[in-house]
Amino acid sequence: MVVTELSRMTRSLKHLLSVVEDLEKRKVSIISLRENIDTSTATGRCFVSIMGAIAQMETELKRERTTAGRKSARVRGRTGGRPKTEEKKLQRAQILYENSDHTAKEACQVVGIGRRTFFYYLAAKRKEKDS
Repeated sequence: MVVTELSRMTRSLKHLLSVVEDLEKRKVSIISLRENIDTSTATGRCFVSIMGAIAQMETELKRERTTAGRKSARVRGRTGGRPKTEEKKLQRAQILYENSDHTAKEACQVVGIGRRTFFYYLAAKRKEKDS
C-alpha cells in the first residue's frame, strides 16, 4: 500500500501500530513517499515505529502548549472569544430600531454593532420579558 504521508494514514501511534500490524498479517507492506519508508524491510518497520512515536509526541506537545497558553491568558485576564458588546450600544440600537424608520441593519451601522449580535440581544430581551 502506498501512502503520501504516514500522518495522513492514522491519528495516533496506537492506531498506526495496529494498522501496520494488521497489514503485516495480510502480507501487505506500506510505502510512505514523504518519509521514504518501506515496511517490507526490518529498517522500514523500525522507522515506522519511530516516526509514529515522534508524530504522537508532536501532537501531545501541541496540546500541552495550547493548554499552557490558555491558562497563561486566563491569568492575564483574557478569556478568548470575541469581546462583549456594550449593553449601552445594544440599547441604543434597539431604541433606533423600534422608534424610528431605521432598519435593523441601519441601526446597527449607526451604533457600530453586528446585526446578528443585535438580533440575539432582542431575542434574549423578549425571552426575558416572557418569563
